[in-house]
Amino acid sequence: MQMSDAFQARQQELAAPDRALVDGVLAGQRRALAKAITLIESTRLDHQERAQQVLGTLLPSTGRAIRLGISGVPGAGKSTFIEALGNYLIDQGHRLAVLAVDPSSSVTGGSILGDKTRMETLCQREEAFIRPSPSAGSLGGVAEKTREAMLLCEAAGFDVIIVETVGVGQSETTVAGMVDMFVLLQLPNAGDDLQAIKKGIVEIADLVVINKADIDPRAAQVVRAQWNNALHMLRPASPNWSPSVVTISALKQEGIDAFWAQVLKYRDALTPTGEFADKRRRQAVDWMWQLIHSGLNQYFRRHPAVKDALPGLTQEVASGRVTPAAAAYGLLKHLNPESDF
Repeated sequence: MQMSDAFQARQQELAAPDRALVDGVLAGQRRALAKAITLIESTRLDHQERAQQVLGTLLPSTGRAIRLGISGVPGAGKSTFIEALGNYLIDQGHRLAVLAVDPSSSVTGGSILGDKTRMETLCQREEAFIRPSPSAGSLGGVAEKTREAMLLCEAAGFDVIIVETVGVGQSETTVAGMVDMFVLLQLPNAGDDLQAIKKGIVEIADLVVINKADIDPRAAQVVRAQWNNALHMLRPASPNWSPSVVTISALKQEGIDAFWAQVLKYRDALTPTGEFADKRRRQAVDWMWQLIHSGLNQYFRRHPAVKDALPGLTQEVASGRVTPAAAAYGLLKHLNPESDF
């Protein structure tokens, strides 16, 4: 069966509203894309079933974009940089999707979702799509459905996908498992803090960008040299690419072309050897296992016997009368009493 025949067969299995949604996404309609992302973000089981059918139908139209993860300390100018880069790429003929993840409040569960308001000029470009999403407590600073949202954006014809993450931390490395290139944004006056940056972040950085270099060019060059030394002390993740450092001024739109040249150089270095494709295949398998773990966790919490026993055991653990390990094993036994956990 040809790809087009398979697509038509899958599309016929969809309900009429979902067929219209698929057609709208493939036509690049931003309203349809937004509705599709809202569908995959829904926690309702019936919506999740529909979302997987829609994604399965659109899957052959994905995978053609460059996926970038951009992280950095608060105040590094991530939104300003992304806006400058986005306008530059659109002027070069690209279509850009930005998935900006905002931290959710641990108290109210709410999120400001302010990144879109900080990208005023980029928001007005027809070739750009900006989707702010709350992290909702997800590790890695990435919303739980960011991966599916990337696929939808690719199916809609966006050829550059940027995931802007919450901030720098050990769990922030999660974003590197879903993008082609991980970019770490730093400030020119952060040289003294270099030793405080967690090694895991440095090890997965494919490119380090020193932003706001116009404020103190000399300090920017010092920090660039420090970062180059730090990166050279680590073993590169790829035999075909050595992470580099570039200095830019996003506010003055200086160095954006040099940054994009590094991105293309990275892609061209990894593509001929098959490493680029292998990386995506590994990410897809890892993604599957993450979803399995998430699904098992949800199933465990919904299990009737677990729901009955959990409140009491939680109180016993909190009071110190039962060890956490004993409580965990006891709860797991409810899934299958014959199992030896």
